[in-house]
Amino acid sequence: MAEMKLTRRSAMFGLLLIAVPRLARAGVALHQPRDRVILTISGKIGGFNNGTTAQFDREMLEELGTTQFTTSTPWYDGPVTFEGVRMSHLMDVLGAQGDTLIATALNDYETRIPLSDVVDFNVLMAMKRNGEYMPVRDKGPLFIVYPFDTDPVLKNQRYYGRCAWQLSQIRII
Repeated sequence: MAEMKLTRRSAMFGLLLIAVPRLARAGVALHQPRDRVILTISGKIGGFNNGTTAQFDREMLEELGTTQFTTSTPWYDGPVTFEGVRMSHLMDVLGAQGDTLIATALNDYETRIPLSDVVDFNVLMAMKRNGEYMPVRDKGPLFIVYPFDTDPVLKNQRYYGRCAWQLSQIRII
């Protein structure tokens, strides 16, 4: 049987694998927004920059990395290309630990989204529609949207109702 040696490098790597998830839960400091705050996240998170909340301006969200998809929606004629932050990535960055996202819009519309949805369906927090930033008067500045054309199960009222445009807050429970 081969003898296994524990090198200093492998020991450090092992400690890192244990420590990183704990750091996220312990409270990672995010930098402060430099512009107008467009999103505040609270609840069961491990990343903060304003008390027990995480506040983001548009630049901070874009720094997380953006992606896009094209899909049909009940709100627009024809397919639309949305670009923004993948919700699962945002939840990972914040060390989200809950089961449900409560998304609240500027007009106080509130919807509950299972945290599992953001992973299972690659849900996007869109900032752009067809290459242009979305203004408040047209579902902006943030719009939680599902890639409806990727799975027939998504084309029903349950998932349409989980979309939140004019998103301003998320609470994780």
